Amino acid sequence: MPEVEDRSDPPHIGADHQLSPPHPWYRKRWFLWTSVLVLLLLCGIVIAVIHENNAKAAAAKLALAAVKPPVGATVAAATNGSIGIYLDAIGTVTPVYTASIVAQANGIITSVHYGEGQFIHKGDALIDIDPRPYRAQLLQAEGTLERDTNVLEQARMDLDRYRAAWARNGIPKQLLDDQEKIVLEDQGAVKNDQGTVDYDQVQLGYCHITAPIAGRVGLRLVDPGNVVQSNGSAVLAVITQMQPTTVIFTLAEDSLKQVQARMRLMHTLPVEAWDRAQTTRIASGKLQTIDNQIDTTTGTVKLRALFDNKDGALYPNQFVNTRLLVNTLEGVTLVPTNAVQHNGQVVFVYVIAKGVARVRNIATGVADGGMTAVEGINPGEVVATSSFDKLQAGSPVAQVKQAPPASTVGSNTP
Repeated sequence: MPEVEDRSDPPHIGADHQLSPPHPWYRKRWFLWTSVLVLLLLCGIVIAVIHENNAKAAAAKLALAAVKPPVGATVAAATNGSIGIYLDAIGTVTPVYTASIVAQANGIITSVHYGEGQFIHKGDALIDIDPRPYRAQLLQAEGTLERDTNVLEQARMDLDRYRAAWARNGIPKQLLDDQEKIVLEDQGAVKNDQGTVDYDQVQLGYCHITAPIAGRVGLRLVDPGNVVQSNGSAVLAVITQMQPTTVIFTLAEDSLKQVQARMRLMHTLPVEAWDRAQTTRIASGKLQTIDNQIDTTTGTVKLRALFDNKDGALYPNQFVNTRLLVNTLEGVTLVPTNAVQHNGQVVFVYVIAKGVARVRNIATGVADGGMTAVEGINPGEVVATSSFDKLQAGSPVAQVKQAPPASTVGSNTP
């Protein structure tokens, strides 16, 4: 069968013909990538804004720091020196000698020779008591002594004659023996009379009272016309030695070994006496002795220090603060005590270098006289000694005043 030719027109796409729309999953992918790009763009913008703001803040801070005025502070340089270790105690000024004068003769006071608060020498006249009764007694005793002395001489002459007669057999032996005993009796009487004379002389001497020691006399306690008794307890005058004087102070028995070891090495130890507030040194002396017993009730031992007290600054019974030097540390670094700061258990100083403050932690040792031994800082480094309420790490510092160099003498126990 013959083929039938298909004469129908083939399909073709015209110019205005449109393709079918894409599949939905293509549209989702396109939206996802677009969102990511937008988010990245937003993050970049945010980061750029934050970075710009931080840069502006830092620039403003630097500009503010540049115009901030420096902190004015006094400074001092750390030095290398020595500092002492002292034992502190409370002491009492105790005179070497104190004499309370009482009457040793009965009678009326005729004269008072001293002035209140006067410095007197040993042997200076103080008080006179009416001597006439004692002078009369002495005169009687001297008369009796003179009489018995002549009686003794007569008995001795008789004894010499009796011995000569006995040698010629002119008298019996009994008469010679009796005369020898009479001489001995007269000798005893003369001795008795001499003792009476000596006693009356002493009693007469009591009527003229003199200073037994050199020192300062106290307030006048009696006046002319007062009657005194030898058996009374009334004090006529009090004399206190002022130069030299001593200070008695106590230390804990735990410190005794340290003091004794230093005494064996140095034989004597310096002692300083300070006022009640421990701001002024009154006098300097030396340790004289240590008591031979420890007080069991307090666990302390007494020590006595000797002071020449030429200026009279130490007064009897005055309370003072004593400082006993027991050791000296050599070659340590010293800074002013007011430069040392504390923050809890941390101890630090502000070190000033190139006009800027830096915090430096340190370890402290003994301190005295406004100076402290420290570790963690080198001699020559400069530290701040004031304006701590304004200082902080990195603060610019203007040195207002250079403090004096560190002292090389120290004192307290660590």
